[in-house]
Amino acid sequence: MKLIIGLGNPGQQYEGTRHNLGFVVIDELRRHIADSKWQIEKKFKAEIIETNYTQSAISHKLILSRPLTYMNLSGLSVISLKNFYKVNPQDIIIIHDDLDLMLGKLKVRLGGGAGGHHGVESIIEKLGTDQFIRVRLGIGTHEGFLGEHKRSSFNAEHFVIDQFHPTERSKVKSMIKHALQALETLLEEGIEKAQNQFN
Repeated sequence: MKLIIGLGNPGQQYEGTRHNLGFVVIDELRRHIADSKWQIEKKFKAEIIETNYTQSAISHKLILSRPLTYMNLSGLSVISLKNFYKVNPQDIIIIHDDLDLMLGKLKVRLGGGAGGHHGVESIIEKLGTDQFIRVRLGIGTHEGFLGEHKRSSFNAEHFVIDQFHPTERSKVKSMIKHALQALETLLEEGIEKAQNQFN
């Protein structure tokens, strides 16, 4: 069994924001492999879908989830899901935005620190381990921030809950496509293959 969780903030005001990329990717994954509607499960503080993923000789039961706790408390939902489904941390895949990666870049990683991402911090705290898989989606703009985001006045907390600038959208669309491919590779061939192919 694999638990795949996309991080984001619930609510219409956060739709399309940088911080909600995890929600977007897991919803695209839902469309590709389950084509089911999200079900709200209050005991998990999340929307979930249970489905099966079968490709060639590979078969996994999957739990897809979008926590409804708001980003900074994501760990509350993740630990509830882990305990109920008795999933090992190494079988948990977290999809999240990452300011430390350039816009459009993607990295697959097992373990490591949170890098200042409060949702990942919460998950590490509640699980008591960092040994889970992350699919990191780059939203950083180290070569100069777009629009009103200038280096001298940059506020990360405001930046991540802003909408993507129109000039960023083609890179975002491409990154979402690659994230889906990375997830499929993770499920079919494991983390080493996914890292070699997508990092």
